[in-house]
Amino acid sequence: QDLCHQCSDQVISSVWRSIRMSFKAPFTLLELAVKSLLRNEALAISTLQKLPMELFPSLFKEAFKSRHMKILTAMVAEWPFSCLPVGALMQVPDVVILQAVLDGVDMLLIQNVHLRKSKLRVLDLRNVHHVFWDAWPGIECGESSTGTLSKEQTGNCLNRYALRQLLKVVTDFDLRTHLNEQQAYLLQWAQQQKGSVRLCCMKVTICDTPMKIIKMFFSIFQPCYIEELELSTGWTPAALSCFARCFGQMRNLRKLHLARIYVNTKKAVNSLEDIEEKYTARLISQISKLNCLQHLFINGVYFSKLNSYSFLRCLKSPLESLSIKLSEFSQSDLEHLCRCQRLFQLKHLTLCGVVLFNLCPALLQFLLENVAATLQILELEDCGIGDSQLSALLPALTDYLLWPGKTSNGEKGTPSHPHNLQTIIYPAYGMCWGK
Repeated sequence: QDLCHQCSDQVISSVWRSIRMSFKAPFTLLELAVKSLLRNEALAISTLQKLPMELFPSLFKEAFKSRHMKILTAMVAEWPFSCLPVGALMQVPDVVILQAVLDGVDMLLIQNVHLRKSKLRVLDLRNVHHVFWDAWPGIECGESSTGTLSKEQTGNCLNRYALRQLLKVVTDFDLRTHLNEQQAYLLQWAQQQKGSVRLCCMKVTICDTPMKIIKMFFSIFQPCYIEELELSTGWTPAALSCFARCFGQMRNLRKLHLARIYVNTKKAVNSLEDIEEKYTARLISQISKLNCLQHLFINGVYFSKLNSYSFLRCLKSPLESLSIKLSEFSQSDLEHLCRCQRLFQLKHLTLCGVVLFNLCPALLQFLLENVAATLQILELEDCGIGDSQLSALLPALTDYLLWPGKTSNGEKGTPSHPHNLQTIIYPAYGMCWGK
């Protein structure tokens, strides 16, 4: 009998557990309020001015998710925070959502209320994670999710007071062979509102983009706001020369990716190739104006000996990262690399697909010794390193790999430079190449 009661209790307990699991957690008061407003679009819009600011983030996300475009437009015009990071909610391009958001900005500008009472100062259209949506309530977002603009960026043709009053629209652009629907709409809107808002493009990717699109883009967005540029193109040197002027104006550029840029290195004097090299040199000379550059990535770029030297000589700020992949690398290139003082503070050095087998081993050792005080990550991949190169590398790496408190002679003491190196990537097949 006791066994029957025990079994019965277990069955009842199991059934009750299943019943409880089948019910969802009850809605919070905030969720109920949001759902109630979304059911009556006209009521929601009419009450926005009296709506507690705590309701805005949740209501905006739900309106975004359920595609209530009129509510989105009205909420942008009444947004009670300094920043609206709407791009973080857009996982894929959506021109309808973008149009609704920009219509809200138009309402601000047409009604001329932005300067008087609107708190919105930054509309962030970038598809990047933003803490605003995670941290609310209690934290109001700042200028942008990845930092604020420097003083140099704000010193443009408009005076500082006027710049502070203008709504800042922040975005990234991935320019390809043609504009997609969202890009075309944003550029058209930006052209119309060019003098009414401050347009800031932080990251630009240019990949086989026609020069016509490039010129249109830079007629709207000022190059001085760009912090990251990816340039991968088969442009002719003449086209690169045309781009040089915009390139030199990217005074706040921090990351530069160059790929698939080739200039014929076998040429006759005063030939067409000689003229093309001068065009390329014009682009390279603009690097001297990039005072904030910290990270340089070169992939499949081929310059002549003269332009290769000029490229490094034009660097004006110490680099933190240098990556060279699948590029032609000569003895003179390695010599220039070793002598460039702007590389002596590198934290991350990558050489991938750069054949080092026929180059002077002593230069490799000298290069590593120059960056010994700061280097944290060293990547040597598919570089054709033979025995002579390996023998030269090992002494330079010895102090990196020592236990703290040991010198290269095995005695107690302090090594000549700190133990900063954290990672060495050196595939075994590279070690065996050329034996």
